[in-house]
Amino acid sequence: MTEPAEDASPFGRRRFLTITGSLAVAASVGLAVPAAAVPAAPPVPAAPPARPDGLATFPVEGSNASVTLLSGPSAVVLLHVARRFHYEVAALRANDITGYAEPPAGTPFAADHRSGTAIAVLPAKYPAGATGGLFPHELAIVRDVLAECEGVVRWGGDSREHPQEGHFRVDVRPGNLLTRVAGKIGGWVGAPDRAAPADPFTPARRQAAERLAERQIATG
Repeated sequence: MTEPAEDASPFGRRRFLTITGSLAVAASVGLAVPAAAVPAAPPVPAAPPARPDGLATFPVEGSNASVTLLSGPSAVVLLHVARRFHYEVAALRANDITGYAEPPAGTPFAADHRSGTAIAVLPAKYPAGATGGLFPHELAIVRDVLAECEGVVRWGGDSREHPQEGHFRVDVRPGNLLTRVAGKIGGWVGAPDRAAPADPFTPARRQAAERLAERQIATG
């Protein structure tokens, strides 16, 4: 018999089988094909906060200043604060007081202004971050006003992180306490002695103011 000639090709039978077997394995596993890069969608800008319902502009008694606030008990209380500040601490003119506003996100007290439940008076005189802007008798008046409001108002001067001595905000949720304090203040409107300023230096008023100050400073 004649022996079959040895395959002179570089791809002999054995090598051919090895290569085809490897290809079969690769096909069964599958080769990863890099996917085409998909460009990221541009970020959707955040919608501006909705303007609260119930906002109204109120005059500050005795001045030509006005302020936009959330109508209701919180406005009654904050207008009382502004009125006493105007009469007893520093006179307010037009544009000397801000209520409802839309400050940039991250601004101290931004949420309070957006809700219409805060006021800032004389921002140039009492800038954010500054302390010591009130004389002792003026500070006593501010403390007396806060006590008169029974703690429903928080003074920015007590804030440890972001002090602002011209800032006042409602510090309680709507409810019985805020409604009662607003009713008390509203009841003074027709009182015969309403024009007479309260004396913040009587012992009883000083004690009430100091007790409240201790609590609010501790939680500032």
